[in-house]
Amino acid sequence: MIPTRILLIDDHALFRTGLSLVLSANMPGVEVIDAGTLSEAMLSAENHVDIVLLDINLPGLNGLEGIALLKRKLHQVPILILSAQDDGETVRLALARGAAGFISKVECAENVVATIQLVLNGQHSEPRPATYSRALRTMTPRQCEVLDLLSQGLSNKLIADQLLLSENTIRIHVQGILTFFRVKSRAEAVFAARIQGQLS
Repeated sequence: MIPTRILLIDDHALFRTGLSLVLSANMPGVEVIDAGTLSEAMLSAENHVDIVLLDINLPGLNGLEGIALLKRKLHQVPILILSAQDDGETVRLALARGAAGFISKVECAENVVATIQLVLNGQHSEPRPATYSRALRTMTPRQCEVLDLLSQGLSNKLIADQLLLSENTIRIHVQGILTFFRVKSRAEAVFAARIQGQLS
């Protein structure tokens, strides 16, 4: 069986590694070629690929600007945007410029894999309603403050002291943050926030 070859373009090495592991576990025979920039991807694209997973926020030429470049290079190979920048205008622009689909990084792994398989089968992927606007899923200003302090490695007690709140209130905020990012630990929440551009 000829392996499915996926070109993954994202500037976060850890995200590329993690997604590659997810794809390998869920798509038997898949081969992932990864690149951190569009320039690097153009070199990798010398080899045949079946689908491109493209982030928008990239160093140098961004993903939206790179769609046309990739389409000229790869002709009929579908380009699926996989990005944390998932507001309605960005989604509209990506599809208008020829992307075969758009999936937000806030989606679970199963949905990402399902969308990739849908596009590989020749279908365009309609973005899920939540993908059009992150306003449908937002953290409160207080949760954002707590997240920032979590990223600094502070314990619940230290965060409570700094924000002049009770430790129990901080625990509630932390649980809300874990639910927002669909993760189970504080470290995973901080990692997800960085991947999605909510932390520097």
